[in-house]
Amino acid sequence: MQHYSGFGLLKHAMSHHENWQRVWRNPTPKKSYDVVIVGGGGHGLATAYYLAKEFGITNVAVIEKGYLGGGNTARNTTIVRSNYLWDESAFLYEHAMKLWEGLSQDLNYNVMFSQRGVLNLGHTLQDMRDISRRVNANRLNGIDGEMLDAQQVKEIVPDMDCSANRRYPVMGASWQPRGGVARHDAVAWGFARGADALGVDLIQQCAVEGFEIEDGTVTGVKTTQYGTIKAGKVGCVVAGNSGVLADMAGLRLPLESHPLQALVSEPIKPILDTVVMSNHVHGYVSQSDKGDLVIGAGIDGYNGYGQRGSYPTIEHTVSAILELFPIFSRVRMNRQWGGIVDTTPDACPLISKTEIENLYFNCGWGTGGFKATPGSGHVFAASLAKGEMHELAKPFSIDRFNTGALIDEHGAAGVAH
Repeated sequence: MQHYSGFGLLKHAMSHHENWQRVWRNPTPKKSYDVVIVGGGGHGLATAYYLAKEFGITNVAVIEKGYLGGGNTARNTTIVRSNYLWDESAFLYEHAMKLWEGLSQDLNYNVMFSQRGVLNLGHTLQDMRDISRRVNANRLNGIDGEMLDAQQVKEIVPDMDCSANRRYPVMGASWQPRGGVARHDAVAWGFARGADALGVDLIQQCAVEGFEIEDGTVTGVKTTQYGTIKAGKVGCVVAGNSGVLADMAGLRLPLESHPLQALVSEPIKPILDTVVMSNHVHGYVSQSDKGDLVIGAGIDGYNGYGQRGSYPTIEHTVSAILELFPIFSRVRMNRQWGGIVDTTPDACPLISKTEIENLYFNCGWGTGGFKATPGSGHVFAASLAKGEMHELAKPFSIDRFNTGALIDEHGAAGVAH
């Protein structure tokens, strides 16, 4: 690593990036690869990184239609937790949590993972019954969790209105101390740099417009920039565009794509050192290292691929946060964005082979994709490397919608599904 004096830092800062060392290469793709990953977000980059690092498969290309990490990875609220109700979900997200806890060291890149804890609030007796059920299920699975009353919640977040005269009074919460937030851009950059250093080709500004399929087996991808690139296996990890990509292969996935909006406030002094989520009033908030309040809620009710916002959704989201934090009423909104999330009927992902040999999909994460990033990539990489789905991935096969073995997390684990 290079070290600069104060003058050196100033010189490089004024050079308009000309003298900055590139963090990864910008290669021309080869004619063929052992594995092609479609989608250069966090999950796709993590898949490529673990393919190379854990399984020694380095003849890999990641193909991204825009720039690396520019999709949902850059358009989320960065919450990390593993306190899901059902065993299958809990094991998968806890696998991700354990990887998060060593990720900066593994990548030698600071992803700014802050284990500041996550509160899921309860406002009714039924909320508290659901919280009790989930916390006990988590603890049986070895996942940290506590059930708190209103006074204990107030001690953790003194500036939240926990009084009994609120429209939706806080009766208690679940508390996962190991949960928190991470820096979304740093996660993408860290995985990209790590994959590139291991020999993976990262191909940006190149869209996939179809698949080459022979006798029921995928043999390559058709791209806008480089024609057909041959592949032994193809893994598709494109979040909200998964249904579109599947259609190119003649497949129909049980997915709907929805806009998901979020916003940040102007920077304010440190006031909130944890993550607060409420399913009942439908909002969640944390404070970034810059001081912004990072605020989100649920998906828009309509299907679509828009990345713009809408005033009704923002108004609903802000009103939910003000129900909990009247103290924020005069804080100004700084900027807003939308992402495209793909949701399944049971609010759990698809990590699955398809009926086309050697074509795999990793999608359907809904609004919970960021927190799964390292776990998703690790499990998907193992499945691609071995040609057999990883044990943690098997319950999330597309076949569950035929067999009825659903993993119904809707409403079971807080607002962010």
